[in-house]
Amino acid sequence: MNTFFIEFRDPLFGIIIFFVLVFIISISLYWWTKYLNKEKLKSLDKFLKDLRQTPSTKEMQSLVSEGNLSEKSWILLAGLYAKNGDFEKSIEIYNELLKINNASNSREILFLLGRTYFKAGFLERAKQIFLNMLKNNPRTPEALRYLLLVYEYMRDFDSAFEVLEPLDELKHDIVLDAHYLRAMKLLNDHSIDVEKKTAQLLDIYKQDGDLTYMVFEYLFRVDPEYAWKNFDASKSFLLIDILWLVDPAKLDLDIISQNSFLKELYTARGDIKDVSKSGVFELDVLINLDNKSNATLSFEYICDNCKQVFPFSFHRCSSCHAIDTVGVDISLVKSHARIESEENKSFL
Repeated sequence: MNTFFIEFRDPLFGIIIFFVLVFIISISLYWWTKYLNKEKLKSLDKFLKDLRQTPSTKEMQSLVSEGNLSEKSWILLAGLYAKNGDFEKSIEIYNELLKINNASNSREILFLLGRTYFKAGFLERAKQIFLNMLKNNPRTPEALRYLLLVYEYMRDFDSAFEVLEPLDELKHDIVLDAHYLRAMKLLNDHSIDVEKKTAQLLDIYKQDGDLTYMVFEYLFRVDPEYAWKNFDASKSFLLIDILWLVDPAKLDLDIISQNSFLKELYTARGDIKDVSKSGVFELDVLINLDNKSNATLSFEYICDNCKQVFPFSFHRCSSCHAIDTVGVDISLVKSHARIESEENKSFL
């Protein structure tokens, strides 16, 4: 018995017991932490699952009417749905908020609902929303602007012109809008022959020098000769993609020979050999390649107002709705058309 107590009081025995206890506690903490992390992951997975499974219409109605979330929170949530492209849920939230009699931001909610209808492509519903807004609050420029867009998208240009009047009374600059709507109405009027249409479009352009890209895109497409006669060489880089695609047989060499940029452009394309270099990197590369490589120009379009990039040209930015803000960005790409042409020749 005394021997046992001697061993118990041995310092080495105490150290062994200490390390055993540390080991047991470490193992216990490890497994407890692992268990807690597993539970947290389960909770997170459940939350994400619930987030992906958006509430039904009835559930949404119940949630909004219960008032557990503030009105501003619901507006923010509806905006997030719209931003992610779920316009249906966004519209449901706005409609439910409008049904609440004590909605403090009913005017704002009505505008957001109309804007969401517009973005979703429900133009008739958007029109009715904005008309209803303007009936009670006629001096609302944001609603007038969106109503103008709705009429434009619906190709109801006469109604769009009517919207410009109250905007003018509110001291908004409508000159560019008026020129743009006139041009759009002309381009969509199939009863006017090409000759009259080109002349009228050019008259619009000459008034203030607006809509350069819009006007000359049409002119070079339907009547290149008329386009060259009225061409403003200072706008050459803005129209670089249009000029690059002009049929070689439709080039006006007299005008080209008088402008250094045009000489560089068409030397790079291989139509002439008037220059040996260019200040534009992409054109300089093509000039030095001397048409011996399957390279060509590719174009992207940037809105000078909001800086959004698009693969296709535009006259009104689909993001910020600004008019005549298109800018052209060029890059070098492989010319698939030339490759196909060479492959076809190889079979002859």
